Amino acid sequence: MRRSFSALSEQSFDLLVIGGGAFGACAAWDATLRGLKVALVERTDFASGTSANSFKMVHGGIRYVQHLDIPRLRASCRERSALLRVAPHLVSPLPIVIPTYGHLRQGKAFLGTGMLLYDLLTADRNRSIRDQTRHIPPRRFLGRAEIQNLFPGIEADDLTGGAVFCDGQMYNPTRLVLAFVRSAVELGMVAANYAEAEELLRSADSIVGARVRDLETGEFTDVRARAVLNAAGPWVPWMLDQRQQLPLKQAGTYSRDACFLVQRQFPHSYALAVQGRTQDPDAVLSRAARHLFIVPWREFSLVGVWHVVWQEHPDSVSVTEAELTSFLGEINEAFPGMELTSDDVTMWNAGLVPFGENEPGAKHLSYGKRSHIIDHKREHGIDNLVSLIGVRYTMARGDAAKAVDMLCRKLEKRVPGCTTDRTPIFGGDFESFSELCSDVARCAPPGTPDRAFEPLAHNYGTQYRDIFALGGEDPELAQTVDESTTLRGEVIHAIRAEMAVHLSDIVFRRTDLGTGGHPGSVALRQVAQLAARELGWSDQTMLTELDDVERRFGVGVTLEPLSIARREPELEELA
Repeated sequence: MRRSFSALSEQSFDLLVIGGGAFGACAAWDATLRGLKVALVERTDFASGTSANSFKMVHGGIRYVQHLDIPRLRASCRERSALLRVAPHLVSPLPIVIPTYGHLRQGKAFLGTGMLLYDLLTADRNRSIRDQTRHIPPRRFLGRAEIQNLFPGIEADDLTGGAVFCDGQMYNPTRLVLAFVRSAVELGMVAANYAEAEELLRSADSIVGARVRDLETGEFTDVRARAVLNAAGPWVPWMLDQRQQLPLKQAGTYSRDACFLVQRQFPHSYALAVQGRTQDPDAVLSRAARHLFIVPWREFSLVGVWHVVWQEHPDSVSVTEAELTSFLGEINEAFPGMELTSDDVTMWNAGLVPFGENEPGAKHLSYGKRSHIIDHKREHGIDNLVSLIGVRYTMARGDAAKAVDMLCRKLEKRVPGCTTDRTPIFGGDFESFSELCSDVARCAPPGTPDRAFEPLAHNYGTQYRDIFALGGEDPELAQTVDESTTLRGEVIHAIRAEMAVHLSDIVFRRTDLGTGGHPGSVALRQVAQLAARELGWSDQTMLTELDDVERRFGVGVTLEPLSIARREPELEELA
């Protein structure tokens, strides 16, 4: 993956995809795999918006039992299974405990009946997943004492035990998007980040491409394509209305979904679901309140999710200190044993997804149910343009396939059907993750810290040798950045092979450095110096890049991983 803006204008394409988040990346991979000539442009960096700020869960649809929405349940289960198959290094099963209290809606019988129905409806959930350690097991129950041992401090009045079910979890959402992009590039797709589609190009009543601006140089080029997929997520309505004068008849509303990380973990791998303060008005059969989750993720716990109707521009998404205080209060009320304070929080994530229709000021909100796939031939009389606004990360692969199906029909091009549900993505062509980790340890250059082995296996899968090759050439690159698990070779690899342009690309999206909180000023300085040497930055440019990364570690920062960690004095000295 080498960035070449000029390559966008050197040929004509079958399909131009606008937007490099999960949905755009999956669509680009699908279309390329079917044999189409594809270009992908992203205004900032790949997976820098909502995709980077997800709760990192791959939902199998158990929540839809209470809605009696079987098609949505089945679709979610299919997508979870697909990601477990094609991305075994980046998606894995996650056991979740739901405590039960007394009887009726809070008790084991009610919850167990729903889970039994779910197990029956998803009996094929492990089909073609050959590694049994990656199977989603059936539900099971725990006793009162087991729950209290697992989660000391949990509300004990009327506690009868709990039920356990499994969902999926992403190790790194940004690396997953990048793997889809890289897979497509390996088959010939042309991709460019920091490339903004300024204007759609028309010929009569058809779209024939887009005028694209290189945000690094200011240069413009016309990208010619027989069809365009606008997969810019929550930016789609704004982009169509303000720039193309194509307002959507039903633009819809959006939810700012927010969660946070804390540097505390249970001494086991179970996540915990607790009941918050709001209810689900769409549920046919429901417990007393919606669930909040406390989920183990790497060396952190991920807590969320909170929703609020967001009516401002997507670029203005933020989280305030007052909201932080409110959310901490709600989780402490639901699970008194956590006793969380703002000092425990290392990072916020917040992004926009389509929402349901709600009355102004409503407390119990109706959530979005499905992605929006818009055929602009029907909406505006303009052919060869489709917009895709994704509802949640889990559905990206499947909904992207539907959009590509629609575009192939428009192109009247005979192509194979979608195979992204069973074709391993870049780095995912292996059967056993434990064996992969053993291979990483066996192939590591002498002196490579062993704490880097498992993260390497997760982030690169079978392509970990690319990182070790750099360490073999230069022993310095086989060492970690400060006290992290990130090898210095990963920094160089991000620039040479993964289209990293800025320091923020490396810190937040190519490596693990900034995904859980501030990695420390020493680590940031080491990475900046490596990047400066590789990219030829001046001292002033390096300081500007460092300042930009530091600025993103703060409440209220827009559409990047959000942290409340404080600036450390060493960086002040460097500046």
